Amino acid sequence: MTTSGEQNFTLKFYQTLPHTCSYLAGREATTLFLDPEREVTDALYASLTLMGFRRSGRHLYRPHCQTCQACQSVRIPVTAFTPNRQQRKIWRRNQDLHAQCLPARFNEEHYALYQRYLEARHADGDMYPPSLHQYQSFLMVDQPWAELVEFRDAEQRLLGVAAVDQLHLGLSAIYTFFAPEEEKRSLGTYAILWQIEQARQRGLEHLYLGYWIQNCRKMRYKQNFQPLEVLQGQQWRPLIPIEVSEDADQ
Repeated sequence: MTTSGEQNFTLKFYQTLPHTCSYLAGREATTLFLDPEREVTDALYASLTLMGFRRSGRHLYRPHCQTCQACQSVRIPVTAFTPNRQQRKIWRRNQDLHAQCLPARFNEEHYALYQRYLEARHADGDMYPPSLHQYQSFLMVDQPWAELVEFRDAEQRLLGVAAVDQLHLGLSAIYTFFAPEEEKRSLGTYAILWQIEQARQRGLEHLYLGYWIQNCRKMRYKQNFQPLEVLQGQQWRPLIPIEVSEDADQ
């Protein structure tokens, strides 16, 4: 494989054994991931992102299931994005928040919020119960393209944190957690809207949202951000939305 601005080289990938699918009940999943010893440069990361890979901690991975193609990579072309009525209301509702971008390093206050978020919102998920090791291995990475974005209110209360990677082709939304008691703010949706605006301001073309799964309730919200493009084969194509009421604040 060759990436822009780099010499020809061969990449090594590993495949996991089949394991229980985190998204669809009764199914098994297999994951393909890049050799963890390979240095992840911006160019390599960007090239793999275009092929549907995602980041978790130090690892770049993508689903590699033999009998299922439900996980589909999606991205937002930010200059074409138009917020709907509900998204415009959520944007206005959170204009009191201040965002600050920080390196993706450990912070006790962030971790305490992460614990509260998982305990309140995802106690039935495979990331529960939260642990310090799991948190650090998932979100901490010492790379110039990785950052944690804090969202604080006028009283300096930490209400949300978004893990975001900046590549030359766009921003990649890694994960967001937020104060579970602030339901009226719809902070999950707001974090995506904020990243769309940041991509625009930084002159980047896309916001990569990870995987969209039509039959998974917690993943369908991504199609509320239109227009949305889906990776089919090796081509990014417009995703035609279906009726959906879920949002990003699951």
